[in-house]
Parts: sequence; structure tokens; C-alpha cells
Amino acid sequence: MIDKALLDQHNLTEDEYRLIVELIGKEPNLTELGIFSVMWSEHCGYKSSRVHLKKLPTEGSRVVQGPGENAGILDIGDGQVVVFKIESHNHPSYIEPYQGAATGVGGILRDIFTMGARPIAVLDSLRFGPPDDPKNRSVMEGVVSGIAGYGNSIGVPTVGGEVYFDPCYALNPLVNVFCLGLADKDKIFYAKAEGAGNKVLYVGAKTGRDGIHGATMASAEFGKETEHKRPNVQVGDPFREKLLVEACLEVMDRGIIVGIQDMGAAGLTCSTMEMAAKGGMGIVVDLDKVPQREIGMTPYEILLSESQERMLLVAAPEKVAAVQAIFAKWDLDAPVIGEVIEGGRARISFKGEVVVDVPVDAVVNLCPAYNRPIVAPAPPPPAPDLDVLPLPADLGDVFLKILASPTIADKQWVFRQYDHMVQVNTVFLPGADAAVLRIKGSKKALAMTLDGNGLYTRLDPRTGARIAVAEACRNLACVGARPIGVTNCLNFGNPEKPEVMGQFEQAVTGIAEACRTFAIPVTGGNVSFYNDTEGLSIHPTPVLGIVGIIKDIRKAVRPGFRAAGDTVVLIGESLEELGGTEYLKTFHGLEAGAPPAIDLEQEKLNQEFLLDSIEAGLIRSAHDLSEGGLAVALAECAFHGQGQVGCAIDLDDAGRDDALLFGESQSRIVVTCRRANVAGLLKGAVAAGVPAKAIGRTGGTAILVRRSGREILHVPVDEAFHAWKDSLPAFFKVRT
Repeated sequence: MIDKALLDQHNLTEDEYRLIVELIGKEPNLTELGIFSVMWSEHCGYKSSRVHLKKLPTEGSRVVQGPGENAGILDIGDGQVVVFKIESHNHPSYIEPYQGAATGVGGILRDIFTMGARPIAVLDSLRFGPPDDPKNRSVMEGVVSGIAGYGNSIGVPTVGGEVYFDPCYALNPLVNVFCLGLADKDKIFYAKAEGAGNKVLYVGAKTGRDGIHGATMASAEFGKETEHKRPNVQVGDPFREKLLVEACLEVMDRGIIVGIQDMGAAGLTCSTMEMAAKGGMGIVVDLDKVPQREIGMTPYEILLSESQERMLLVAAPEKVAAVQAIFAKWDLDAPVIGEVIEGGRARISFKGEVVVDVPVDAVVNLCPAYNRPIVAPAPPPPAPDLDVLPLPADLGDVFLKILASPTIADKQWVFRQYDHMVQVNTVFLPGADAAVLRIKGSKKALAMTLDGNGLYTRLDPRTGARIAVAEACRNLACVGARPIGVTNCLNFGNPEKPEVMGQFEQAVTGIAEACRTFAIPVTGGNVSFYNDTEGLSIHPTPVLGIVGIIKDIRKAVRPGFRAAGDTVVLIGESLEELGGTEYLKTFHGLEAGAPPAIDLEQEKLNQEFLLDSIEAGLIRSAHDLSEGGLAVALAECAFHGQGQVGCAIDLDDAGRDDALLFGESQSRIVVTCRRANVAGLLKGAVAAGVPAKAIGRTGGTAILVRRSGREILHVPVDEAFHAWKDSLPAFFKVRT
């Protein structure tokens, strides 16, 4: 008997249940109800976000595959494509940090190689509660270890990312993982079951009871009790996944399969239903032939399990033996469990009885889309009037405190646990504005970055989202790369709250506007709703993964000062803006005010000017200004330089000293050039309509800033370096 209590357990409404009955022409049994539960979950069905995601630009001259497949694909020329995507594994990583993060890596890797691409890079965007809390440290340690344990074991480098800290993530950390792969354009594969009579093969690990209803769990708020949800978290095996990668790439390279899909969220249910629906076909499956590692599993458990390292393949009957031989060579199961049929229905049997008989289109394509009520987000708490905000007595002490704040501080404690050099494609070590990877056999290089400021987006969702796109593109420009495509991971609270939907709608609008300005298509991504625990939502946190191309790897630029005696030039305008800054949060304890304003057209002009100047050989180093403003950017340039080169800066801007040092005005980049090139660089800026001025010289052992001849900051590079370097590790030396 299917009653309201059972529907509640499956996160289905009574209206949705009535629609299911209408679509399939009968009352569903429990297994069929479970199938609709996972496939119509927010995580798989995008029922609250689809109406808004249509705003995003998805077309472009490079686009080979946009949204709708396992990953997006862009043409990079020379017969090659890049395949990339970002996914979230937030809820599982709070319940079981190690396995939650590890299986997040495993899942995104499968999204990439299932398209026929070899994964060559992973980046991760992480959000945690303040590290002075032992629980937050424990979650962080588990997540970082899980990413390292899986990525290092499988042999894919983790080459970059970001880590933020805020109390809003204490009960709901964010673990967003990006992966990029490289493939030949003529060897791309899709998740389609085509050709009646073709065989369906199950390959990889055996099915267990781990991860059952993982997709449903990711589509609901958390309460105080989470321990009972541990069975919903999958368990990963990177060594088996490595075998799976090689076996799948081999059968794809030999062209002996028709289609392939990962058994990710919703497991065997997702792969069978989606492959059949995308191919316009039906499918029959015998669950008795599915390899199982536990005794007495029910059809419900087999179909909804999210056990890792599993794929579904479709092959012509005459190719089955060859496929099985390759998987056997890699010590992997590859039994035939079903067949592609005409008619558009999924018929699944168990112990000789049909346990599922539903139209695949109803499961995959007819999930309801909701235009949920929207309320404009509440205005941010007002920033204090600058006339009454006290100016710190010692800006040097403030500077050191900001450098030591967990969000700004050095993240080597995190990335030193990752193997970032495996496959020997990595050009820049973590810490540069963007990761850079060589394309073997070519002078071109790929650059990629992740970016998103949740506080900005909470204070103004549209502006915060626009800034996330702009800063990611700016990060690419700082290494000499032009952006070509976007994937996004949109982390928000409960969509049933009108204010959360207001945040989401505004953020998507901002992303769409910025992507159109930069002429970059969105090729796919992930929406993660229900990031609420005990009724409290996280900051709305859109994370943008943007990929770029460097035409000549020899011209790639690093962030650190190269040598003493170079001229420091600031591109962009500094305004008196303190809302949403790390300074206001760290020193004054305020998350308030409007975030910095952004002019997208000016941002694009500034970036184009920088890229043209890099290609002309005028730029020695480049680093964008973001959290912490000019002072922090100068410090990071000193830290990443050759031998910790200091600088002497002279400014004449109007406004407060703290705003000048720590304001986060957008579209700014600090670059260095040889003295002989300064005049040409500044002349080019005028011609391009770009604000730029020489502000000082590199050299010395201190970070020195004078304003109209008055010293406002003077801190030894070594002292600043240790404040920045030692902060995060210090939290993990203390156990309470």
C-alpha cells in the first residue's frame, strides 16, 4: 500500500504520485516507486532549476556537446577536444567526509572517461566551517584525505582549486570537484542505447547496498541526526576505477561498443533509463545477471544502489566476446544483463518475474518542472558609514591578521597532500592564478580555474554571480589564457523557500549576463539544492569552472615578482568599497554592505588588454586582485616570486587608507614589466580605454606602501610570509 508516509520517505509529493500513475497507466509497485523517487529527485531531475537554467548561453563555435550529456565538450583544434564538468558531493561529505569526497572524485572521473576522454586534471572547490572548531577540522581532514586518496591512487593530478571558510558551512560543507579530459574529436562516445537487439553489458565492480537513495538524500534538508544516513554514502575503490578507466578507453578506442554510461547518481536505474531514453529505444534487463557482492539483495536495492566503479555498455551481439575479453584482461566483470528493444519501455525481471514495466520517457523526460515562488532576497545588512567606521591604529597588524585568516592563508597544507605532477603535464604548481597543463606534441596549453565568493552572492546574488564569472576569466587572463567555456556548480539552500529561489534566479541571471559578455558557452554543470541543516541555509555559492587556451606555452605568465627593479603597474580602478570584504569580516567582524560593483564591459577590456600585452611580451608577472585587495595581492606576488622579492609602492588615490589597501574593487590586476617597457604598456592602455598606472618598483625585503609620501604599510616580507604560511597548519597541530 503506497500511502503518504511512504511517499514522504521517497521525497515524492501526492501530486507527483498522481502524475506517475497517469504516465505509467497503473499503480507503481515499490521498486517502480523507488525508480521515480531517484530519477525525479532534485539531484537528477532538476525540477526546481530547469526553468531558470534556460537563461544560460550554451552555444558557440567550439561547442561539440553542450548540457544534457555526462560532460561538455569543446573543440580546441588539431583534431582534439576537451571534455570537462564539475559536480557536487556535499551531503555525503558531511556524513562521511573521506568516502563522500573520494567518491565525488571517482564519479566526476567517470563522467569524463565515459565520453571517450582520458582525465588529465582535477580541481576542487571546498567550503568548511571555521577551522578553530574541532568538528570542522575533522570534516576538512577527511575531505582532503578522501580527494587525495582517490586522485593520487588513480593517477590523475589535482592541480588547483580553492578553499573558503565561513560559519554557514559548518553543518553543510561544500565539496565541488571539477575534472577535465582530453580526447580525439573523432572518438567521442555518448550515453545512448541504440539498435534493437544490441546487448547491454554491466562492467566494473559488483553491486552492494552502499549508496542506496544517495540521490534522494542529496535532495533533502538535513536535521540534527545524520548518522543514520551513513548507508546512503557510497564506498570507493580507486584501484578498481583505474582498471575501469583503462578497459573502457580500450574498448572505445577499438570502436567495439555503441554507447556507454556511468552508473552514478541513481545507479543502474539512471544508466538503463537514460541510455534507453536518449536512444529513443526500450530496454530489458535481468537483475539475476547483475554481479552482486551481498546476499539476498532485492530488486529495489539492486536498481537503486550507488555502488561505485560501475558502467553500462551497449554493444552489437558480434562484438560482445571482444568486449568481455578486454574487461577480463583488466580483471573486471562484463556480463550481458539485457538487450535494447523497440517500444520505449523498460522491462526489468528478477527471479523470472517482471518487477518493473514502465515507459522510459516518463522516468527520464517527464519529471515535472516547477516555477517555484520567488521572493527577492533580503537586502544585506548595511555596511557601517565610512565616516564612523574606526580606522585601525596599525594597518600593518591588520595586514598580518588578514594574511593569517583561513580563507586568505596559504593552502599548501591542503594541496601538498595531492599529487599534482602525475602524468607530467602540469606546468604551474598550485598557487598560480590558474592551473596550466601542456598539451603534449603542441605548443598550446590548457588553463583552468574555479571561482566563487559565497559572501558576495549572499549580499547581492546577481552581482556576486557576475563577479564569479569575471574573476575566473581574470584568473585565466593572468596566466595568458583566453576563456573558451564554462561549467558551473550552483550550491544553494532549500528551493522550497521563496527567498532561496530568489537568490538562485538572480544568480543564474548574473552568470548568463557575464558569460554573454565574455562570449563563453555553458556546457553543463550541476545544481545542488537543499544545502540546509537544521533550517539554516548556506550562503548561495555558485562555483564557476572555466577553461581557457594559451596559444604559446612559452608565453605563460606567473603571479610572482620575477626580479628586483621591475616596474609595478596596476590595471583597473580602485574605488572606496569595503562591503563584503575580507577586511570587514576579519577585522571588524562584519559580513555586511553591498559587494564591490562590477562593469562587465570594462572588465573585458582590461582582460583583453592584459592578454594582448602578454602576447606582445611586455608582461613579466600578473596577479589578479580579489579577497584582501591590493595589499594581499602584493604580498602574494612577493611570496610567489623568486627569492621573496619585496616592493615599494607609491599611491595618490583618494579615500581611506584601509579601503586603499584592503578594498576589493573589481577588474584590477597587478602586473610587472621591465622599465624599458613601461611607456609602451601605458600608451597601449590609453589606446585600449583601460585605466593603468605605474605604482612602484619591485625589490627590497619589505612590502612598503606610501600614500602621497606618507608611509601607510611597512611589513617585512618574511614576517608577512610566516603569518600567511603558518596559519592553517597551526589549526591542525592543536587537538581539543
